[in-house]
Amino acid sequence: MEVKVKLLDPRATLPTRGSAEAAGADLRTLDPLHIPAHKTVQAHTGIALELPVGYAGLVYARSGMALKKGIAPANKVGVVDSDYRGEVMVSLHNHTDTDVDIDAGERIAQLVITPVLMADFVECGELENTDRGDGGFGSTGTK
Repeated sequence: MEVKVKLLDPRATLPTRGSAEAAGADLRTLDPLHIPAHKTVQAHTGIALELPVGYAGLVYARSGMALKKGIAPANKVGVVDSDYRGEVMVSLHNHTDTDVDIDAGERIAQLVITPVLMADFVECGELENTDRGDGGFGSTGTK
C-alpha cells in the first residue's frame, strides 16, 4: 500500500520504520519541546497524509519514549481519518514529576495504518442475550 505524504515544512521527514517488519512508522517532532511535569503539549510533525478510503492512521506511543522519558500521547491513541488533510499533530503528556525536553527531529510517536469497518448503527429495542450479559469491568476474570 502506498500512502501519500505531504511535507508541510522543510524540516519535516517521512515516517520511518525502525525495522523491515515494524508495524508502526515513527513520527518526529519539528521543534524542540519542553514538557513540564504532568502537562501536555502539542507537537508539530510537519506532515499531512492522504490515507486510502477505508483506512485510518492510528498514532500510538513509542515504547522507548514512554519507558525512558515518561512521555506518551495524551489521548492514548490518536486517529487520523482518511478524509483529513491537515497536519498530523501529536499531543504529548508528561507522566513524570520532572520536566522533560525533547530535541527537534526526535521520534515522538508511531503511526499504524489499519483498515476501518464502516458500521451502520441501527436502533433496536432489545439485544441478543449472552452468558456475560451486562457484566462490566472485571466481570470476566477470576481471582
